[in-house]
Amino acid sequence: MATEPEAPEPAVPSLVDRYFTRWYKADVKGKPCEDHCILQHSNRICVITLAESHPVLQSGKTIKSISYQISTNCSRLQNKVSGKCKRGAQFLTELAPLCKIYCSDGEEYTISSCVRGRLMEVNENILHEPSILQEKPSTEGYIAVVLPKFEESRSITDGLLTQKQYEEVVVKRIHATTAAS
Repeated sequence: MATEPEAPEPAVPSLVDRYFTRWYKADVKGKPCEDHCILQHSNRICVITLAESHPVLQSGKTIKSISYQISTNCSRLQNKVSGKCKRGAQFLTELAPLCKIYCSDGEEYTISSCVRGRLMEVNENILHEPSILQEKPSTEGYIAVVLPKFEESRSITDGLLTQKQYEEVVVKRIHATTAAS
């Protein structure tokens, strides 16, 4: 008796794919390929991560260290949030730096917020184990969590790319590089 090949079971979407919408900011601050990903939850919380095409994830670079010290007087680690109104949270603009990533080849990357809002938390785990930033960028290797103002929660995605638009940008880059070669 011949049996039919079993149809593969549908893949279960990850927690991130189920509950978050992916938004992208390409070429942050005009730096080519330095793309950031913003995972937006339905409760308007935004998780800032590196996009798949960011040089830190693509080039097989080794991360030497990560610093949340933005300037002499400003450290994102000093962010202390308390209470229902999130008192004490640092306010960020779209271009506000969150952290700096230092690679062993001497390259330095500044990761920006990409959304306006209050800084809820930074991921201190990546300070002690920078490799999780590369291994699990959308989950345990996130950079920070930002809460946009309620009034601005609809407009924060203005200027950001959808998954499809971002994929088109990446394809155009690939074609431009192969055409130039």
